[in-house]
Amino acid sequence: MAYQTVDPNTNTLEKTYSNTTPAQIGEMLTTGHAFYKAQRNLDPATRAATLHAVAAYFRDNADEMAAIITKEMGKRTEEALGEVELCAEIADMYADLAPALLKPQPINSTAGAAVTNHVATGIVFGVEPWNFPYYQLMRVFAPNFMVGNAVIIKPASNVPASGLEFEKAVLAGGADKGAFQIALIGHDDTETFIKDPRVAGVCLTGSEGAGSHVAALAGKYLKKSLMELGGMDAFLVLDGADLSSVIPEAVKTRLMNCGQVCTSSKRFIVLDKYYDDFVAGLKKGFESVKIGDPSDPSVDVGPLNSQKAKDKLQGQVDTAIEHGAKVVYGNTPVDLPGAFFQPTILTDIDKDNPAYHTELFGPVACVYKVHSEKEAIELANDVPYGLGGAVFAGDTNHAAEVAAQIETGMVGANQSQSYNAELPFGGVKNSGYGRELGDLGLFTFVNEQTVTRALRK
Repeated sequence: MAYQTVDPNTNTLEKTYSNTTPAQIGEMLTTGHAFYKAQRNLDPATRAATLHAVAAYFRDNADEMAAIITKEMGKRTEEALGEVELCAEIADMYADLAPALLKPQPINSTAGAAVTNHVATGIVFGVEPWNFPYYQLMRVFAPNFMVGNAVIIKPASNVPASGLEFEKAVLAGGADKGAFQIALIGHDDTETFIKDPRVAGVCLTGSEGAGSHVAALAGKYLKKSLMELGGMDAFLVLDGADLSSVIPEAVKTRLMNCGQVCTSSKRFIVLDKYYDDFVAGLKKGFESVKIGDPSDPSVDVGPLNSQKAKDKLQGQVDTAIEHGAKVVYGNTPVDLPGAFFQPTILTDIDKDNPAYHTELFGPVACVYKVHSEKEAIELANDVPYGLGGAVFAGDTNHAAEVAAQIETGMVGANQSQSYNAELPFGGVKNSGYGRELGDLGLFTFVNEQTVTRALRK
């Protein structure tokens, strides 16, 4: 696997990176294990100041860090700065809350005085994607650092500089070298890490196919795993919804990060009485955006992360059209040199259309007309994925009641899904299993060790 920085704004190769060698892999495992052994029995509070210092580094170097991901995967500068800040917030949250949450928990038992200890387990090996090059890494690093686990990450091949910059930030915050390491490895070397007895856990954020492969390896070697995979999130527009606020939200959620977000709404399911106005409003919103250089503050939509991604998405849209989908807006070439894709709206997608059950990872909105709330819920659930979603209705309590019927891990009621550090993140069905962030994310790779004391002295 070739690790390269290719600017998707111009499709220009900026830099090529050497892969991590077998000898370096061995050193990384040794260093990570040494960190775990040194930290395992220390009070988590001793690590809090370091994690706060990592957060401070992100904030102090926000402009430089944001520029790296803009260059590598085309994220607009405003969004890149937001990602850097979110990373700092995650680090601060775990530094503040983890020491109390990780304290031994007493258990009422007739077997004697008992507690559950939350104990580190070793190295956590992660395979992480390109669409949020820092945020995805912080979701793994911050909780595991507070637990006392070491983290080794294989980043996507097109964002090596972002991964190495994250590693630099961790070291700059004062963490020991083994706390976090970046491995620039090929797919074959993934098994080298997973099978090593010093690796206790495996996590992946990525495609369904990649998740299936890595989960199988984790199962083969009896390693606990967490998978955050694809999504076809539904955006339901139900009775009483205020289109004046719902339509701008729909435009925003679909075009954020050029549509390359697992949890962004991709399917817009609209009651028939709102359908025509919603489609017209969505079209107007898509028409109004400016496409171009992601470092230009006047630009609303930057490029896709690579020419490969652009070609794949174009093929999916072409196939959808061949199977009967109607183009309401978009699907025209963008007269720019990079990996740009015109925001596109598709309608009239039936069950026989591949787009009905396939994730379109880019600025493409699929809009469906339904005739009842029941039909909307059934359509929302009629996909193999279950990551996130949103329900909009006149009454927020009712929106929440409908949200509870959506088969996903996360749903917003009269708002799109939030990305706060405190909120657990993850899905069901083919969107994966396990949770990151929030309190739940702290305990993913800990040993819940029960210690009982004899009743007699």
